[in-house]
Amino acid sequence: MGRAKTPGIYPSADGSWQIDAWYKKRRIRSRGFPSFGEAESYLIDQKAALRRVLVMGERPRITLDAAAAHYVEEEAKRGKISLATEIALLKPVIAHCGHLLLDQIGNQTLQPFVDERLRAGRKTKTINNALSLVRRICNLAAREWRLENGRTWLETAPLIRMLDQSDQRPPHPISWVQQRKLLPCLPPHLGKMVLFSLNTGARESVVCQLRWEWERRITIRKGVTVSVFVVPRRWVKGRKRERILVCNSVAQSIIDSQRGIHEERVFTYHKQVKPGSDTIPTHKAVSSMNNTAWQRARQEAGLGDLHVHDLRHTAGMRLREAGVAERTQDEILWHSAGKTMTAHYASAQLAELHDALESIRRPSGRESINLLEIARKGAPVPQKSPSVSGERKTA
Repeated sequence: MGRAKTPGIYPSADGSWQIDAWYKKRRIRSRGFPSFGEAESYLIDQKAALRRVLVMGERPRITLDAAAAHYVEEEAKRGKISLATEIALLKPVIAHCGHLLLDQIGNQTLQPFVDERLRAGRKTKTINNALSLVRRICNLAAREWRLENGRTWLETAPLIRMLDQSDQRPPHPISWVQQRKLLPCLPPHLGKMVLFSLNTGARESVVCQLRWEWERRITIRKGVTVSVFVVPRRWVKGRKRERILVCNSVAQSIIDSQRGIHEERVFTYHKQVKPGSDTIPTHKAVSSMNNTAWQRARQEAGLGDLHVHDLRHTAGMRLREAGVAERTQDEILWHSAGKTMTAHYASAQLAELHDALESIRRPSGRESINLLEIARKGAPVPQKSPSVSGERKTA
């Protein structure tokens, strides 16, 4: 079988036809055509589409699947930490809507994806996270991603409506009594991580990633030297700037107890080996606090669906209960600072942060109160049936 007359179309070993052609310095490749005629028609269509884009200035017909792939590639180059999570969120969207062109994306065309996720029992916040990614991709296509002719990938970004998050689970900070029930149910390494989070307000990802190279020993006042961890911005939510994590006396005792166990990570677990094995037991870094040990412990302590992030909510509630200034709370919990110039330049001093965290190392004498939980436990108010004026009994 000889070469086809049209340049760029070739027979394959399996009897099908393939395309490998150049047009206006652009390569067109495809394979699996059952006949020469179909391959030739495809090549003609692709050349015409390229001509409309490169010569006539039209936008190419780009699918959401292709745009999502470009987004992932660009974010991978930047080393985005949450990229794996975003890929997991995008997969079901692409499965339902990946074939849609960018100018076809909208609330109506995304509805099949939303309906399927709701039927599968997904929370509206999870669905909104996926929709936000689609909106982000469309915004980039309409504002930043450009073709060689200078035009953007998309003329106008669609207005994608988010779902009402009425099913979102409220925070569940724990009381001191609940803390005393939870800690004995945890394995020692996880118990230390939980207690560290309760005394610093650190996020789970920061606790798991905490490294010795981030530690600095700082004398905050005469006779008081504490560990301060300078956390790189890549491990800070939002990645706007690096942050500091200050240890109170409880957190400090935990840090000191971990020294010499692992050369890189602060928190590890002792990996067990089979009896009789020649393998030397080693300490491995903890990748997540929300594991089977955590889930088993919360059930044994009677804490239901307690989340690891609730430990951070607990630290925040205790800081507020202790009367810590709001700006100091924000600095400890790494919340966004106020927009005033005073808040921008007058950063809380290390001693101030340490003193604030010392105030939550033990019960203050008042039980921590979850206001929403108290309100829900209140007795409902009975309602009387309205009387009808002028109603008379009949004989």
